Amino acid sequence: MNNLFTIGHSSHELGTLVALLQQHAIGAVADVRSRPFSGRFPHFNQPILEKALKEKGIRYVFLGRELGARREERFCYVEGQARYDLVAKTEAFSMGLGRVLMGLSRYRVALLCSEKDPLTCHRTILVCRHLRGQGFAIEHIHADGSLETHEVAEERLLKLAGLGQPSLFATRSQQIEQAYEWQGSRIAFRIHGGETEEEFQPKETQ
Repeated sequence: MNNLFTIGHSSHELGTLVALLQQHAIGAVADVRSRPFSGRFPHFNQPILEKALKEKGIRYVFLGRELGARREERFCYVEGQARYDLVAKTEAFSMGLGRVLMGLSRYRVALLCSEKDPLTCHRTILVCRHLRGQGFAIEHIHADGSLETHEVAEERLLKLAGLGQPSLFATRSQQIEQAYEWQGSRIAFRIHGGETEEEFQPKETQ
């Protein structure tokens, strides 16, 4: 099975994003944005992005309904904030993971979202958390083209959560899980104003 990659389109030019994907021989992009549109960067709207990737021989699949951070399922929200542990229990999320795994059997796949840093994005804190440890490596493509392994990203996550030192009361694995929970509570989508779980307006992040 091929390695899995992730990338954030951030404020790149469309050509820059495509070049980063080509640099790492990505054959398929799985778009995990709940709403694949951007007011600030319209060149990353789904039709434009899909066409540009197709022209370069890169397949595109939209998995925002399955793996996106803004959920339509009411039970995924507690006090107006999406809960990643509840998202992970949905049938749609499981189906989305299955589609990624199926894709990895044929392609070098990159999960695409908008955030520059993988640690501030659900593609890492939610999706990759449930794809790690399955016999393939996960690597995050940064804006300069460098790769960060998921293990190194987890080390950064531990430090970010203030859990970088060994604990008398928790194993390293337990600390990593605590760090995921902590970061998930910080970045998970919140409903604003008069929005409801079913009728929130598209945002540009997650």
